[in-house]
Amino acid sequence: MSELAQPLPLLYNFRRCPYAMRARLAIIASGIAVNVRDIVLKHKPEAMLAISPKGTVPVLLLPNGTVIDESADIALWALTQRDPHRLLALSDIEHQWMMAQLERNDSEFKHWLDRYKYFDRFPEQSQASYFAAAITSLQPLEQQLASHAGHFLFERLTLVDLLLLPFVRQFAWVDSAAFANAPLPRVQQWLAHGLAQPWFTYAMQKRPLWLATGTEYQLLLPMD
Repeated sequence: MSELAQPLPLLYNFRRCPYAMRARLAIIASGIAVNVRDIVLKHKPEAMLAISPKGTVPVLLLPNGTVIDESADIALWALTQRDPHRLLALSDIEHQWMMAQLERNDSEFKHWLDRYKYFDRFPEQSQASYFAAAITSLQPLEQQLASHAGHFLFERLTLVDLLLLPFVRQFAWVDSAAFANAPLPRVQQWLAHGLAQPWFTYAMQKRPLWLATGTEYQLLLPMD
């Protein structure tokens, strides 16, 4: 008699959220089978709130009952389980730089990004001031990209690209013309290259909402 199939991890996901994008990209890169439930934040499922009362996405429920509800932790979990593209194969210096930029992105840059995008909610400064502060926060990426040839933050694709790309994308889309004219030529090229990759376009495909249809799906696209 064959063994019963083990349940899969379950991911609650909102397609446009950059934190959820980060988790999806790492899961795609890992090739791990995970059931995904797409939601909208205006109608949060009770099943999700029961395991993660803070009500943000992404939320990953493991078969053993463990809940991971921080996007970077989900990304690290996925690639720790399986890393066929060696996205975690970093030197100590690279790892330290990645963690420093993750901290900068999720605190300083996200602070200015939110104020730039929703400037009418933050009248203390002008939208142009918030834009300038965000540009300054991106300078370490510009400098890193200038330090070597290639399309990625290190010599090849690594986890740091997946962690940061969704947030720079969100910033660029607030005003694409302003971003195109910003003094960030290498960041602009890095972003354009990342957004054109099959793994990113696959991650951004629109799928049926779970509450409306009961549809779950899996993110299984081999990355080159």
